[in-house]
Amino acid sequence: MTSLNGAIVLITGANGGIGSHFVRDALARGAEKVYAAARTPRGWDDERVVPLTLDVTDPESIKAAVEAAPDVTILVNNAGASVSSPGILSHSDEEIRRNVETNFLGPLFLARAFAPILTAKGGNTAIIDIHSALAWYAIAGIYSATKAALWSATNSLRLELQPAGVQVVGVHVGWVDTAMAAHITDPKLDPADLVTQVFDVLEAGGHEVLADNASVQLKAGLSAPLDAVYPQLASKS
Repeated sequence: MTSLNGAIVLITGANGGIGSHFVRDALARGAEKVYAAARTPRGWDDERVVPLTLDVTDPESIKAAVEAAPDVTILVNNAGASVSSPGILSHSDEEIRRNVETNFLGPLFLARAFAPILTAKGGNTAIIDIHSALAWYAIAGIYSATKAALWSATNSLRLELQPAGVQVVGVHVGWVDTAMAAHITDPKLDPADLVTQVFDVLEAGGHEVLADNASVQLKAGLSAPLDAVYPQLASKS
C-alpha cells in the first residue's frame, strides 16, 4: 500500500474537473507537495501546489518534468483526450494521433521516465493510470482502442514494477460529470467520488478501481460471447 501522508504527487491534467479533485484530495490526505501539471498550468491558492508545465505528447516536455520533479513518489496519469464521434473509421488523422499520443503513449512514456525515481525509493511509491470503462466496450472508436491499450500497458507495468515496491493502480470509470462529458445525458459519477475511490484503493494496497456500475458490468462481460456484448453482431433470422 502507498500512503498519501507525506507524499509528493504529480498529477497530469490537473486543470480539469477530475484533476483538480486529485490535487485537493491529495492535500487533504496529507500530501507534502503536489505538482499540478498541465499544458498551461494555472495558479493555486495553496503553497504546497507547484504548477508544472507538461505536454504529455512531447518527449522534451516529459524530460523537463522529470528534471523539475525528481522527488515524486506518486504519479497520477490523468490527462486524456476524447473523440467527437463514435466509430473508428470516421476519425480524422489528427484525432487518431491525438488520442494515441495523449491517452496511451503519454502515460506510458511518463511511467517509463519516472520509474527510476520511484523504484529508487524502495517502496511507498505508486503510479495511477486513469483508464475508462470504454476500454472494454468499443463504441468510442480510437478512444476505446487507446484506453484498452493503456489498460494492457498498466497490467504490464504492474508486473514489472512490483518487485521494486511500486504500486500500480488502474482506474476504470464510465461517464464522469466534467466538461468533457457535458453533452452526455446518461448518469455521471461525481468526480469527487471518483477521486475518493481511487485514493481509498491506493491506500488500501489495491490494484484496480471499478468506479461505477458500468465498469463492473463491462468487466464482468468480457468472458461473454461477442454477440452478447455487441448484439448487433448476432445473425438475424
